[in-house]
Order: sequence, then C-alpha cells, then structure tokens
Amino acid sequence: MVEHSSFHMIDVTEKTATRRRALARGRIIMAAETLQRIRSRQMPKGDVLAMAELAGIAAAKRTSDILPLCHPLGLDGVKVSCEFSDNHSITVSCEAFTTAKTGVEMEALTGVSAALLAIYDLSKGVDPVLCLSDIHLVRKEGGKSGVWLHPKFENVEKVEKKVEHPLAKIRACVLTVSDRCARGETEDHSGPRLRHLLEERGAAVLDAKLVPDEGERIREAVLHFVEVQQADLVVTTGGTGLGPRDVTLVTLSKLFTKPVPGIGELLRQKGAVQTKKSWLSGSEGGLIGQTLVIALPGKPQALEAGIETLETLLPHAVHIAKGGGHP
Repeated sequence: MVEHSSFHMIDVTEKTATRRRALARGRIIMAAETLQRIRSRQMPKGDVLAMAELAGIAAAKRTSDILPLCHPLGLDGVKVSCEFSDNHSITVSCEAFTTAKTGVEMEALTGVSAALLAIYDLSKGVDPVLCLSDIHLVRKEGGKSGVWLHPKFENVEKVEKKVEHPLAKIRACVLTVSDRCARGETEDHSGPRLRHLLEERGAAVLDAKLVPDEGERIREAVLHFVEVQQADLVVTTGGTGLGPRDVTLVTLSKLFTKPVPGIGELLRQKGAVQTKKSWLSGSEGGLIGQTLVIALPGKPQALEAGIETLETLLPHAVHIAKGGGHP
C-alpha cells in the first residue's frame, strides 16, 4: 500500500485567469559608512544595487523552483527598485504582475528576499553586522480578493492612494435576472458580487435590482437605470444562455440604439481559453442612448472574468458614448 504525501499543489483548474499584481518590500540595515560606499559605488565587488535588482528579477522568475508547491507562472513583468533611507538602511521593493489563475505574492516576496540577500552578499566583506528586516507583502490585486493592502505598515496609506481605479467617475447600475432568485428559492450571489467588482474598481453603483426572467420586467428595470438614474453603465447578470427562459439578450437587443458586437466577441474569445462552453454564451453589449449596457452570464466566476476583461476598455467606451473625443 502506497502512503499518500501530506503535501499537494492546489488544483486551480476551475479558476479563471485574471490580472494579478503584487508588491512586496523589505530592508537591510547597515553602518552609515557602508551605506555611503554603496551610494558612491565604491564597494569591492562592484555596483551593489544594480546587482541586487538583477538578482531580484531572476529569483522572482524562478520562484516555483525554490518553493516546491508554488505554481509555475509566466510573469508579464517584474520591477525591483532600491531606495536609500535615513536610518542607515536600504529599502527594496519588488512588484510582479501577470495574468494567471493564482496570485504572484510569493514571486514578489522571493524577488525582495533575493535582492536583499544580494546586497548582503556584496556588503558582508565590508560590514559583517548587517540585518535584514521587515520583509512583507504590501499589496496584492486580482482574483476574488480584489485589492488587498497590508494594514500594519506606515506606507500602506501612501500605497493605497496609488492603487488604480479604472472605473472611477463611472455611474453604474446592476441588474440580476433570475427566476429562482426572484422567487426566493435561492440567494442572489451574482448581483452583490458584480456590485463589488464594479465598486472595487472605483465605479459608483447607483442602484441594483433583481427581476425574474421576464422580458417586460427586464425592459422596465433597464430603462429605469437609463432614463431615471441616468447611469453611464448598466451591467446585467443572468439570462444569457440557451434555455427557453433566457430572454435577457432578446430583450436588450430590442432596446439597443447601437449594438457593440466587439464586447461579446471579446468576452467569448477570452472565456474560451478556460472552457469551450463560452462560445455558447450570449454575453453582449450595446448602447441605449448614451448608456453602455453589457449583459454577462450569471455565474460569479464568469462575472469576474468579464469585468477583468473589460475594465480597461470601459472608461474609453463610456467617454465616447457620451460624446467625448478620441485622445
């Protein structure tokens, strides 16, 4: 009988690949004289900080080789920077980003650690009393958790102000279309999740409604969002499948003053990377007057993938729909 190991790599097969980013920091404390020699590039082994940055980038790319249970990731980019501090220390930052099913916080932490160790290695002959300190994750973005900020460090407030909010200044409304949720047979998870996804990206959600899979109810809710709430963006969830009660797209197509077919094409193309069933989805977009309306599937995972795919396009689309010019 073969005994099973207590170790295993987490299965991320069912997860959706989303944009991931992580920022980690740490510092190395040394004598003032050592700091000055590094600053003036007078260390015996050469340019300490340049080598530290290279070491950090190289290590971040090899994280899964160092940590056995980390998933191998194709990083889109790694940035390592070193800054001199007043308290005889150098602060090292490592930012890693990619599009994947799992986060890149370990890559960022590995990059910071390797960069600090490179500084240690290149400085220990001059200053044996070196101290590595405060290695920590500052921020991570992507996946279900959205944006996470470390609460225990003074630089969190500064970092938070730099977090990008791609949908800032966009006024949005959310519509859940579901017979079962409308009858109270099951809880609506998609609507609240969609609202959260929009708000964490900076959108102001004016209203959210839940209606059954009935064309007239969908029509009334969407027109209320457009004409009364005067929303810039309306996103519906549910009713985009092939079932006889899936009437969201049929209803919206009659309301569109200008279809935007590229939205549905992009969503299905991106979704097909995870499952071929995405080609059966009726995800679609169009304008009703100056309001952009997008229909997404009802599954929370599909909502996350959809918003992640569209978030960089939506500000420009809303701007143009309201009569704005091209940059």
